[in-house]
Amino acid sequence: MIDFYPLLKLVHVLSGAVLFGTGAGIAFFMVAAHRTRDPRSVAAVAKIVVLADFVFTASAVVVQPLSGVGLIALQGYSLTESWLVAAYGLYVLTGLCWLPVVAMQMQMKRLAQEAVTAGADLPARYHQLYRRWFALGWPAFAAVVGIYWLMLTKPTF
Repeated sequence: MIDFYPLLKLVHVLSGAVLFGTGAGIAFFMVAAHRTRDPRSVAAVAKIVVLADFVFTASAVVVQPLSGVGLIALQGYSLTESWLVAAYGLYVLTGLCWLPVVAMQMQMKRLAQEAVTAGADLPARYHQLYRRWFALGWPAFAAVVGIYWLMLTKPTF
């Protein structure tokens, strides 16, 4: 009989790393592109960022709760353990930040592409979206770090 626990834990840890790493990478490259103020750079990077979010982040968003529930069951924890409930809340917070961020990235990509086509600077709407995008990244980042802390320490509240 195969022991599924180590395999499931590996999947869970790797998907968590993908979630965190893709988020950090996307943020780094979008900030770097934005700082150039070059519509071509922003358009090119935003195109990759949007694709990465759909391929990697979205996949990890699905795998995390599925593998997490499996691990909870295999370890005999209750779904209502206080540290798990806190993790669920932080996961929802992350999602509430991520969903509008994806929409903003798509809009910023479109606006940058339009600026390239028109031979213009990035429009005011792009900069407005960027500021909101940047602001939403911080609570999402903190929430993911909080989830890692909860998974590692399993505190009781």
